[in-house]
Amino acid sequence: MHLYGRQWTRRELSAHVGRLEQIGGIRRYLGDEGPERGMEFIQVRTGAGLTYTVTPTKGLDFSLAEYGGVPISWQSAGGDVHPMYYEPEGAGWLRTASGGLMMTCGLMNAGSPSVYEGKSYGLHGRVHHLPARQVCAEGVWQGDEYEMVIRGTVEETALFGGHLRMHREIRSRLGENKITVTDLVENAGSDPAPHMMLYHFNFGYPLLSPESTIQFPAGSVTPREAAADLVGYDKWQEPEAGFQERVYYHGLEPAAKAEVRLFQPNFPQAGNRTVPLTAALSWSKDTLPHLVQWKMAGAGSYVLGIEPSNGLVGGIAEEAQQRRLLILQQGQSVRYNWELNIG
Repeated sequence: MHLYGRQWTRRELSAHVGRLEQIGGIRRYLGDEGPERGMEFIQVRTGAGLTYTVTPTKGLDFSLAEYGGVPISWQSAGGDVHPMYYEPEGAGWLRTASGGLMMTCGLMNAGSPSVYEGKSYGLHGRVHHLPARQVCAEGVWQGDEYEMVIRGTVEETALFGGHLRMHREIRSRLGENKITVTDLVENAGSDPAPHMMLYHFNFGYPLLSPESTIQFPAGSVTPREAAADLVGYDKWQEPEAGFQERVYYHGLEPAAKAEVRLFQPNFPQAGNRTVPLTAALSWSKDTLPHLVQWKMAGAGSYVLGIEPSNGLVGGIAEEAQQRRLLILQQGQSVRYNWELNIG
């Protein structure tokens, strides 16, 4: 592996430490205060600067992510609230959404609250608030590479309400500032079931500042609100009290690479120094053909949402009306992949 500016074999690296977790690895712990009591966390340290936390209690989603001890993600005011406080009706999702590096939205609805075929679906669906089963977190040597892997299963199901099952696998390597995620969503029920999927990435300060640049894939850009314009969609700013959220739909060209790059020329690090830092998010465009951008530069809600998805955010009823809604038949599955590189 490449670490600390040189190549190492497993034997060479092991000779320098009493335990590998001195450098990096996986650590599990529990929240024990306020609304975070009972929350399970899995922290991954790559040893090269990137540290991130996964929450099995909330959909195996991603909470705080840091580079060199400095955050790259945005955290909501409520923090990592236990899903026992979740209010699924209407926009209640907002009370307990954790923020963090990534919140999964779905598995049946993503976007606005909606009524479809007589059933009510809340904002962004349930999966972010569903605890995972069969969670495994381990570090394994593969030759001279040390790989950290988290696996688990999240199910959205109800009597007479469908049964979707998501198998998630998260991978990182010691010495690399990269996260790779593969999700397999299958219809484990007996009847066809609607399926929406949106990955709600939340990038924040100090990765974002007025000097940051945002590079989107080639393609069209359309504001969600007809009266809105495109001024400043690809730029950032200082926090603004009363800022109204802006949502843009990016139409990706067939030949365009599905990647968004955020560049901060002066990302702060220890010792009052700064380094140039890029966060490059890429994903499988074949199953995530849409890109939703959420710009929220408000005071306290200072966050850029980058949201690859299999639909837009008008809700399940609108997706069905526009003939974009994916219906999974019994036993049918779909695979999603995304990757985040920091450096």
